[in-house]
Amino acid sequence: MSVVKRVSLIFKAKANKQLDRLEDPRETLDYSYQRQLEMLTQVRRGVADVATSRKRVELQMNTLQQQQNKLDGQARSALGAGREDLAREALTRKSALQTQLSDLQTQYQTLQADEEKLTAASQRLQSKVEAFRTQKETIKATYTAAEAQTRIGEAVTGISEEMGDVGMAVQRAQDKTAQMQARAGAIDELMASGALDDVTAQPNDDIQRELDKMGASHDVDRELARLKGELDQGEAPREIEGSASGAGGTTGNGQAGRAADQPQAGEGA
Repeated sequence: MSVVKRVSLIFKAKANKQLDRLEDPRETLDYSYQRQLEMLTQVRRGVADVATSRKRVELQMNTLQQQQNKLDGQARSALGAGREDLAREALTRKSALQTQLSDLQTQYQTLQADEEKLTAASQRLQSKVEAFRTQKETIKATYTAAEAQTRIGEAVTGISEEMGDVGMAVQRAQDKTAQMQARAGAIDELMASGALDDVTAQPNDDIQRELDKMGASHDVDRELARLKGELDQGEAPREIEGSASGAGGTTGNGQAGRAADQPQAGEGA
């Protein structure tokens, strides 16, 4: 294959692809239907033209028939008047008209047959056009519904070009927002730790930061002391309860000893 043929083939393939992308089946169907209507109109015009020609021939036939009748009457009148020569002339003209009338009758029959054929063709074509119109509307409705369903599905799933662009824009906005938040948090931490200085702050802000740290340390110490006090208060009641239990045990033992000593005293008495 030569270079020119390959270039021509590639160009035709590209052009066909672009045309296929631009083609709308609904528009193609409407155009085909319009062309069929034009053909039907042309056929009907042909039927009308043939019918007009047939009617014209019919009028000519009627005119020749009237002339023949007239010449026949003149021949009869001439014979009645004894003018055989005039009668012969009238009959000669009548014979010439008969030849023309025969030709017109043949032409009339031909036109009549053509008219019948064209009328039948017109009726068949009209039936086909009506059937094509019904099919065309059905196909258009189906194609429109399928197209709408496809667009809705693409919009919902986000695979359409428009929704894809919107999704990418949202993702980029979220990424930039997260990046800015992380940067702001890092700067705040660096400023709080003193690694970065606030250029808008007063000169004694470093002292204030130290005082704030000391205050925070004191707050921690106070909180720790409070927790220790609560723990000490919880242990004191338990020590008191233990002391009370020991004292009760000692008193019981003393009373038991005195009870044991009294019988011994009685026995000695």
